[in-house]
Amino acid sequence: MNGIQILLIAAVIVTMFFYIVRLRSAIFDLIILTVFSGLAIFFILFPEYTNDIARKMGVGRGADLLFYICIFFFIFIIMKMFARIRRLETTLTEIVRQQALKEADSANKEVGK
Repeated sequence: MNGIQILLIAAVIVTMFFYIVRLRSAIFDLIILTVFSGLAIFFILFPEYTNDIARKMGVGRGADLLFYICIFFFIFIIMKMFARIRRLETTLTEIVRQQALKEADSANKEVGK
């Protein structure tokens, strides 16, 4: 094992650990992360297999295959972030609406005194 492999494996492990400890998410997300982390470590340790797998899938080089996989992974992450932002916007809208109704009700009661 050479230096870059050690560095890359450490980065994958630290990222996975950070995700598990700090971002605790749905089990599906954890499974996806575990699969991608396992594949990353496998391909770091055995880079020659990426070319074999890529050829079987009709891709020219292993690096191209990994690039395509990363694109799909980043799209997955972006879609998860978009969904979370939409949920937060909906929650915030509901909270503001409830607060406005409470304030309007309080103002109406004070005017009626």
